[in-house]
Amino acid sequence: MTESEFNDLIDQTFEALELALDEVEGDLDYQTSGSVLTVEFENGTTMVFSRQPPTRQLWLAARSGGFHFAYDEAAQDWCNTRDGTLFQAFVVQQMQEQAGVDFAWS
Repeated sequence: MTESEFNDLIDQTFEALELALDEVEGDLDYQTSGSVLTVEFENGTTMVFSRQPPTRQLWLAARSGGFHFAYDEAAQDWCNTRDGTLFQAFVVQQMQEQAGVDFAWS
């Protein structure tokens, strides 16, 4: 994957995530600054999504830890490099566990 393709995939992922976050009922804020998207929850915790061009990965920092995702063409989603969990389902689960946010993203 070229750097340009990687950046396009990250941009698409961040845009889809932002659209889904706009639909959340509840008090959360998010902002994108450069290559980082930060979500702040009502309970004072944050989740930080960042692009990592050197490794062609998407990283997520959450209360439960740090996670690295590589793009999986077959799944058309990012895949956790530790256990193979797909990114979208993982984010939904993490938001519920971390902040009690009912988040629908598909």
